[in-house]
Amino acid sequence: MILQALNDYYRRKCDDPDPAQRLPVFGLEQKEIPFVLEMTADGELVQLLDTRSLNEKKKKVAQTFRVPQGVKKTSGIAANLLWDTLEYVLGVDTKGKPERVAEQHAQFVARIQALPQIAREDVGIQAILKFFESFNLPQLEAQPAWAQALESNAVMSFRLRGDVDLVCQRPAVVKAVLNVTTDADARLAMCLVTGEDAPIQRLHASIKGVWGAQSSGANIVSFNARAFESYGKTERQGENAPVSQAAAFAYTTALNHLLRKDSDQRIQVGDASTVFWADRDSEFESIAADIFGDPPKDDPDRGAHAVQALFKAIQSGKQGGLDDNNRFHVLGLAPNAARISIRFYHCLPLAELGERISQHFKDLEMVRGLYDPQYPSLKRLLQAVCLATSGQPHGDIERVPPNLGGAIVDAVFAGADVPYPSLWLNAAVGRCRAEQNVNYYRAAAIKACLNRHMRRSSVTPTNLSPEKEFLPMLDLTNINPAYRLGRLFAVLERIQEASAGGPGKLNSTIRDRYYGAASSTPVAVFTTLLRLKNAHLKKLTVGQAAWFEKLLGEILDSVTDFPKHLPLPDQGRFALGYYHQRQDFFTKKPDNSTPITEGNPS
Repeated sequence: MILQALNDYYRRKCDDPDPAQRLPVFGLEQKEIPFVLEMTADGELVQLLDTRSLNEKKKKVAQTFRVPQGVKKTSGIAANLLWDTLEYVLGVDTKGKPERVAEQHAQFVARIQALPQIAREDVGIQAILKFFESFNLPQLEAQPAWAQALESNAVMSFRLRGDVDLVCQRPAVVKAVLNVTTDADARLAMCLVTGEDAPIQRLHASIKGVWGAQSSGANIVSFNARAFESYGKTERQGENAPVSQAAAFAYTTALNHLLRKDSDQRIQVGDASTVFWADRDSEFESIAADIFGDPPKDDPDRGAHAVQALFKAIQSGKQGGLDDNNRFHVLGLAPNAARISIRFYHCLPLAELGERISQHFKDLEMVRGLYDPQYPSLKRLLQAVCLATSGQPHGDIERVPPNLGGAIVDAVFAGADVPYPSLWLNAAVGRCRAEQNVNYYRAAAIKACLNRHMRRSSVTPTNLSPEKEFLPMLDLTNINPAYRLGRLFAVLERIQEASAGGPGKLNSTIRDRYYGAASSTPVAVFTTLLRLKNAHLKKLTVGQAAWFEKLLGEILDSVTDFPKHLPLPDQGRFALGYYHQRQDFFTKKPDNSTPITEGNPS
């Protein structure tokens, strides 16, 4: 299913109207070529051209060309056709291994000489062969770009003077390349991707760009030991999972395109490199990455705008604005030794995709401060539940458990009834206790985790009545003991602050000293805190004291006893009660609000 979807995406991108987004046809690939040997038709060197230019980050980036598909490099000698490193192309030693370099260059020349007659008659191929016959190293060494090319053993290719394309891009050469890309002894079998009888690819091209995998690339489909083979298909690795050469090229090219550095269809979530694409052209192919990715510094509102655009599309989709037949694909990849593992995969209509993303943000919806974002990014949510380094306002993203981010994204696209990973709730509650601080991001994460867990429990037959889901704001009707105790703790802290003249007057409050114990072992703390609040109430006006006493009575009305211990989910409920009550104190109320719901007495 995954390879078929990638194969279909490749076919679509081959005909992309934007040449920059168009994928190479079978037998060719896009490759950065830093240096080009420009020559005359007689094989005389004109110049060693440096194609690199400075990008936005002031880093030199080479120009990309469409070249013959590269061979899979191993410890042996294997030359690419008409392009390769300086050692292969020119036979000049850069690493102190002259004998090996001579063999590499000989194989490079042999591949050119082995081209069909129609290609060897091309003026570009003849110029290259003449260049090798009269190779002049001192002439090359005099070129300004030679020192940099030699130092890095740079990749290079050839071009005729006056041409825009490389020699390997000339029509006669391309046609010949496509005719010789398959192995001479390739066996025919039914391709598992296309269902057609075709030559089977023995070794699939490497997938690059997956975080944590080998820098040279890794494979999704590979067999390198007899233990992984079956049904007697043991002589050639690819026969155990027969994929045609054309289909193997298609899915690897498409996936490498989605995983490229500047791709707007990928995000990195923990160790899961996640890519998005649709069956047909859709703006959501790039919007999805904006929704879950961290917004750039020059456009901090990009994520919010993407979410708003999605919500508008959902609303218009109810009148047929969204194409239900256009499926959307979400693929999460993670490194696994020498291979790439599929962390998750979802394929669903665009309308359903929008509903699930919308539900994700509804689960996260929380009363917030002036500077808290309406749609928190996944990166900020993860940073909020991990330890911060010294002097940093947010948590160190490197300390987040590597599989947490991918598991959250998996739950988002799996549906509203699929719980978020329990590790997320554990981490959020743990940071609240460790830092004695329930901030917006942690409260949103806790609410989302608890509500999804309750939603899943409601569809599972039990003898217990389903628990009411938490609201984004203070819920006066919620009688859960842990939630009420969180509210109680916030009120006691507010009484202490009011007795000192208001928030900010104290260096520390009861939260700094007692939050961890109050949220885990209430019976050990609340009797002391309720006794201390009497001293604080005496410092208030009669009206203030009466208002707080009434609020305390309303909260304690349904609390029959202080539990000896609160399990972790109840510690999350405690945190929500504290956060909701705390935010309610600083929320402006309408003039006709009743005293019991007012947050700040006059």
